[in-house]
Amino acid sequence: MMNDKDIKEYHAIGKKPGLKKSNKYNYITGKQLTDPGSGTRVYDIDNSRLPSVTTILGATKNQDFIKKWKAKVGDQEAERIKNHSSNRGTCMHKFLEHYVLGTGCVDLTRIGQEARPMADKIIEIGLTPVEEYYGSEVTLHYPGLYAGSTDLVCLHNGMETIVDFKQSNRPKKEEWIEDYYLQIAMYAMAHDYVYGSKIKQGVIMVCTPDLYYQEFKTEGADLKQWKHKALKRIDMYNELKHDEKERTKPMKAEEFTK
Repeated sequence: MMNDKDIKEYHAIGKKPGLKKSNKYNYITGKQLTDPGSGTRVYDIDNSRLPSVTTILGATKNQDFIKKWKAKVGDQEAERIKNHSSNRGTCMHKFLEHYVLGTGCVDLTRIGQEARPMADKIIEIGLTPVEEYYGSEVTLHYPGLYAGSTDLVCLHNGMETIVDFKQSNRPKKEEWIEDYYLQIAMYAMAHDYVYGSKIKQGVIMVCTPDLYYQEFKTEGADLKQWKHKALKRIDMYNELKHDEKERTKPMKAEEFTK
């Protein structure tokens, strides 16, 4: 239970100045929707419905690890862990967004008290090299292909950078986070295409509930390689959707046989 002193400190932290804002890019807004047929996330941008980055990656990833984990802990426990982690991650993102914008944010719920120190750790270590930011929770899209929302676009150690905040129940190994890199690559491609930018770097900032901070970066030839891999996953997704349409296409009268 938080005392009066803790609550005052929460309010004080929420009122700290945010990061320096640059208006270099005039970002397009988009509406996030749920597709009624598939239940997946889509974006409505310029009267075009685009699948989300997470939908594409989720539909094309290898599910073997998830299946093994669910078999080990059981479906009910897996769902509980997933929901708790998701709620904590959403709350952590909320704190970070408010910090960047320089607006107050207080959440005295149990999940809020878990997420706040994690956000503070990312602020303390991860956001120190940020000189200015262009947008927070920015909707990005690649016309005709996909859309998504990135946590932060900024100038990080002198380089225009896409930043993604992640919470994790335990420290990550680099071989576990392929989809994190692909997400960054897709956001970078969309930003460069629509705004004529040259995103040089992607930074993934991860924190666990016991406040273990990790940072993963991609730039140069490595980032280019992730972009190529992302394009392959997009092609795979489009092939899957094409196959689904073919399977569900109504039969013509002449194709029907008794």
